[in-house]
Amino acid sequence: MIFFSPDERRLRAGWRLAIHTVLLLVLVFVCELALLVVAGLVANISTWASDDAFLLLLNELGLFLAVTLATWLVRRFIDRRSFASLGLQISRQSSYDLLAGFAISFVMMGSIFAVELMLGWTQMPEFAWQTQAGISVLGSLALWLFIFILGGWAEELLSRGYHLQTLAGGLNLFWGVLISSAVFGMLHLGNPDASWVSTLGILLAGLFLALPYVLTRQLWLSIGLHIGWNFFEGVIFGFPVSGLQTYNLLQHSVTGPELWTGGAFGPEAGLLLLPALLFGSVLVYLYARPELRNSLTNKDSNLAPLD
Repeated sequence: MIFFSPDERRLRAGWRLAIHTVLLLVLVFVCELALLVVAGLVANISTWASDDAFLLLLNELGLFLAVTLATWLVRRFIDRRSFASLGLQISRQSSYDLLAGFAISFVMMGSIFAVELMLGWTQMPEFAWQTQAGISVLGSLALWLFIFILGGWAEELLSRGYHLQTLAGGLNLFWGVLISSAVFGMLHLGNPDASWVSTLGILLAGLFLALPYVLTRQLWLSIGLHIGWNFFEGVIFGFPVSGLQTYNLLQHSVTGPELWTGGAFGPEAGLLLLPALLFGSVLVYLYARPELRNSLTNKDSNLAPLD
């Protein structure tokens, strides 16, 4: 049948993706409009409403709300599946996966910074606490971590959650991973200084972020990696985050060749991304081995079905 799956009484994957996309666009518009009203009210009482961090916070909050609500509604009433079956079962293991993803991303981004420093493509940085009060530094770190938590959840729920898994159910896992990663790359085309090179780099990053789901059938490790990648890339090591400028704990300027460093867009548009992704993939594979995961929880992993 054109509309319904031959195996069960629900819409085919393509129609479900279309409904999810339309609903998501509507909810993004509504949420962003509501938050713009909030920004306008804040502007009447504080100059903070014009701050880039505050505006990005509102944008990420709107995306967080829209993606979460759209995915829950479509998953519940159209897909006839539970929200948790996307790979969001909460357990002791999910906490380990989040922390492991955060740690692996620190090692990956730290390796890029170390290589650039050794090659003379950046200089020894100044530190934010040399010119700012300690409480101000801690407040900025907390604010940007919260921003990236919102963004990491929303983008992983959308790309490795609904897109990948719905495509895998309608086609197969290979095409689900590839197409969802390509869409993930194209969703960043509107970022500052984006190019076809940066889009290809983010597509490869999407393949990397899909690896934890393929290995564990859970999203928590991917979410931890995504949050950590953005946080360590921008806030800790001082690079642009996919073209976006953030608060920088380490303040330096990259002078190396753009082909390798990614220039104004950041490491996702440079060739140094490739060994970092390979290194990260090895670390993810080693962590995701069933014997290690089971030793952390002393029980078998509870893997979610693909669809």
